[in-house]
Amino acid sequence: MAATFAFAESRDGNLRKVGFEAVTAARQAADATGGGEVHALVLGAPGIAEKAEELGRYGADVVGVVEHQGLERYSPEVAAATAAERLRTGDYRVAFFAASAQGRDLAPRTAARLGVSLASDVIDFEIQGDAVLARHPAYTGKVIVTLRLGGSPALLSLRPGAVTPLEQPRPGRIEEVAAALDPAAARVVVTESSQRTGGKLDLGEAPVIVSGGRGLRAAENFTLLEELAAAFGNAAVGATRAVTDDGWRPATDQIGQTGRVVSPDLYVALGISGAIQHLAGMRTARTIVAINKDKDAPIFKIADYGIVGDLFEILPRLTEEIRKAKAGQ
Repeated sequence: MAATFAFAESRDGNLRKVGFEAVTAARQAADATGGGEVHALVLGAPGIAEKAEELGRYGADVVGVVEHQGLERYSPEVAAATAAERLRTGDYRVAFFAASAQGRDLAPRTAARLGVSLASDVIDFEIQGDAVLARHPAYTGKVIVTLRLGGSPALLSLRPGAVTPLEQPRPGRIEEVAAALDPAAARVVVTESSQRTGGKLDLGEAPVIVSGGRGLRAAENFTLLEELAAAFGNAAVGATRAVTDDGWRPATDQIGQTGRVVSPDLYVALGISGAIQHLAGMRTARTIVAINKDKDAPIFKIADYGIVGDLFEILPRLTEEIRKAKAGQ
């Protein structure tokens, strides 16, 4: 029986949430086709093997681990060569990657090495006989396209947040894997990565995102969003491109077609009109709440809940009510 593959991303010596999502998706695919094994692959600096055992909780039967000091940061060539080698030498029907910043680089490289199909930014999938069906947004999110991938293995990169990590414990036995390319011989070297600072949640991993637009009027008013995020306790702060272009927020906070693409459980849009470029980055959130003084703002067309009013009056009250609710838990 064919196995299912998942690439589990790591950063700074820790597994990322998108890695658990990939393994969960692989487990779902395996169970849907008769219950074959799920094989995960993790690359990182020495010590990552100790963290890799956790993937067994999410359904991985085998976890291949590549440890090397040269893999402290993501190495595009080493990761692609190693993932392709594992897929080439194994009997895999489908392989899952994350459509994260790293995965958007890795999945196409791997597919090119293997000469197989790749569906990117996938929000849903199913397996029908010999084909894999993958659905992803197109035309800045105005339509959902269903792709039919034939051949093996079919590669899918999952939009962060599209799959909820589920614990489905397996032994998760660890196998030491040799890198298919010596990291020291790689031509492409990542020398620095830009991340959100201050220990804040990454936008791609936060279950709640509160995001602001020009309706906030000034950079200093984003403290209101920071207070709301702190009240939730598990939220990150995002922004529109107009806001980051004006220098109110760092570029790493930008959500939209030319920024981050997110699918949190809850997305709170504050002072955001709803330009199509922004909607392309967040419309697959499970629940969308919009607050805007313009009742005709496009954001209300996709919002599950909408409040028409002055956010400077509503936001402090909303923050206080969330604090009370959290305190009562």
